[in-house]
Amino acid sequence: MPITYRSTRGRESVSFAEALLRGLAPDGGLYVPDAIPRMPLEEACAAGTFDELGFRVLETWLGEEIEDETLRCITQEALNLPVPIVPLEGVWKGIRVMELFHGPTLSFKDFGARTMARCMKHILETRGERVTILVATSGDTGSAVADGFAGQDRIEVVLLYPKGKVSPVQERQLIAERPGVCALAVAGDFDDCQRMVKAAFVDPALAGVPLSSANSINIGRLLPQMLYYVWAVRSLRPAPVRFCVPSGNLGNLTAGILAHLSGMPVSGFLAAHNANDFFPRVLWGGDAAFAPTVRTISNAMDVGAPSNFERLATLLDPGRMRTLIRAERVSDEETIASIRRVYDETGYVADPHTAVGLEAVRRGGGGAAPHAPTVVLATAHPAKFPETVAGALGFAPKEPDRLAALLDGPVAVEDVSPTLEALRERLRA
Repeated sequence: MPITYRSTRGRESVSFAEALLRGLAPDGGLYVPDAIPRMPLEEACAAGTFDELGFRVLETWLGEEIEDETLRCITQEALNLPVPIVPLEGVWKGIRVMELFHGPTLSFKDFGARTMARCMKHILETRGERVTILVATSGDTGSAVADGFAGQDRIEVVLLYPKGKVSPVQERQLIAERPGVCALAVAGDFDDCQRMVKAAFVDPALAGVPLSSANSINIGRLLPQMLYYVWAVRSLRPAPVRFCVPSGNLGNLTAGILAHLSGMPVSGFLAAHNANDFFPRVLWGGDAAFAPTVRTISNAMDVGAPSNFERLATLLDPGRMRTLIRAERVSDEETIASIRRVYDETGYVADPHTAVGLEAVRRGGGGAAPHAPTVVLATAHPAKFPETVAGALGFAPKEPDRLAALLDGPVAVEDVSPTLEALRERLRA
């Protein structure tokens, strides 16, 4: 039987194809599986390459809707990326950094964006339909989606980002001219961008515009993000692994939870946040109200109202959530100190988001089992944040060739006000 998906706010079940194309449910909820399939863990761990592991895991979830030959081609094309797990030395012994930034936009979001773009293209070709991808980004999501979906038949992309609130390198990645992609610089913060996107999906005036999402609102983004968790377990077994996840909108953490609920063993999860600390406050039993976004140097995590909390709260009851997940909050000053400390003690250069995770681990948060290896998800390449890294270390990280080539190319961007009306006008055009 195929896996079906329902809204976090309702009972109607839909296919993966329908959930993927809709992005957000009609009632404003996020799609979650009706039943979580059991992962073929031993078969997946026997895979020799990351893309083969990806096929073996995703076949369990998608095999009833996407034939094996097509799915294997999708994973071979989308997931042919290196996923090194780097052990740290000295006082950091036992800590490993899983580098998820070796894709085309130097961000972990390349995994989900590239996979779902190809799944969506296949489904649209089968149906003879077209779609516009509407995505809000606080930094890395937009460039990963723009790159992953650019030039894909039957798909156009409109991405919104908060003007002046992403790093210069991130902005250049976002506004690089790409076929079928329109970048909108919003005069507001990420929460404004996300609010505009959510409102567009339920706007009756846009009922005739086929819209979908490609950020972590979309379940199709999260399923491929399960895979690197399984890759780490495969690489480090039989020891139970604890994962430290730099967190903002909670999509990456939710992907890890889905992998665990599907049968992947873990010692626990540590959600590492910056000053945008809604989720730590929930886990600590304090104020559980959303708050305005606070701007930080780890800007991709600047989310005051994380959408995926609704998914987590549906997948896990409060007691299990607090047992399985711990959280830490790290300030900008502590992030800079973490970049400097890790480099001085190990020679490893971390971007500010990874540095938040490393500081959270250094404090001992997470309640790992004795001798359990801890894997910190390195979510972005340090060269995307040269000013911050140089301020901490006195030198800028080496710039990969693919980033230099992108920064030298043409750009295309439009300024818009932070209103649904402004977005509606652009989508109608």
